[in-house]
Amino acid sequence: MPPRLLLALTLIVSGAVGLGYFLSADNPLRFSWIAGESERESLPRSGTDNTQPKPVPIQPPTMEKQEPSGNAVGFMLASAASQYSQNIRYPTYSIPISEDLASAYSGNRFDPVELPLDGGGQFTVTLEKYRFVQEEDILVAASITGSQVVGPSLDVTLESPESRQALASATLKNESGAPYYEGVIEADAEPGEYRLIVEATIDGKPVRHASTLTIEPDLGEFDGLGDPRVANNDLIIPVHFDTKEPGFYALSAQLYHNGRALAQLQVEKRLDGTTDTLELKAHGSVLAHRKITGNLELRNLQIRRLPTSPGDRTDYGFGPEDGYSFSPPDLDGLTDSPAGDPESEHRAALLQRLADKF
Repeated sequence: MPPRLLLALTLIVSGAVGLGYFLSADNPLRFSWIAGESERESLPRSGTDNTQPKPVPIQPPTMEKQEPSGNAVGFMLASAASQYSQNIRYPTYSIPISEDLASAYSGNRFDPVELPLDGGGQFTVTLEKYRFVQEEDILVAASITGSQVVGPSLDVTLESPESRQALASATLKNESGAPYYEGVIEADAEPGEYRLIVEATIDGKPVRHASTLTIEPDLGEFDGLGDPRVANNDLIIPVHFDTKEPGFYALSAQLYHNGRALAQLQVEKRLDGTTDTLELKAHGSVLAHRKITGNLELRNLQIRRLPTSPGDRTDYGFGPEDGYSFSPPDLDGLTDSPAGDPESEHRAALLQRLADKF
């Protein structure tokens, strides 16, 4: 291949990729086809924080399979334009969600951490959740399987990951004869991330099991729902939250109907401690094409107090485990129409025009 032709092809491909990256940076929730994994939040990992604020992946409608173009760059741009056009029909505050994603982002969940032992055994530690409120009791359960000889009790310590200083400790006992040990440790510590160390004597040797948890400040209390209503092409669901301190808060929840996840809803607002109501909105594009009978539900409510300055931590709070059930108003006025964001539509048209040039 002549050097000039090779250089021209390289510039064309680089320009197309660069454009995709630019658009993905502006729209991380909607156009992540080319962003690296380091720029996207991953699904929850075992024993790690699975409630970090995450961009919610979009479940695009089924599209017809495209036949590969003879030109690789043209086919890439055409595919991106088609995918992007489908994704932008949903507003960022109301995004359809699949059952699998609803389970993955179910909120304050702790995945048991398993430590392999010699001989095929396992040392497993389980907590009821990942995030605890200050001065809340932490129930710790541990099990050890295999043919090993284990002591009658285990020691558990809550320590700072930086200084390794022990802040609290307790003993896990096997009192009921069941194949597990349990005990309670108090989360009387400043907000932050901590290491939970469980120590056992197995076959006469000490074994340490480490996992992580976080302690959160008490942000306030959820105080039920207001009267839902329909405005424009949205079902508006007021959520009352009695906050302890003013600040900017972000609320997210999942909308369910008859046990099926419909959408991930989210909103941000400054709360001042007086009229503390955040309004979640479900767009017509996630409701109008469904037959809604009976009640709707809000589940997995999570509220975050956003940092006031760079470097500050994000604080978390959670709604009632059962969520809220409510009777919706008349939804016949909702339509399954795109959200209609002119800026995003302009970007989609730009991508399509670029694809048409190849």
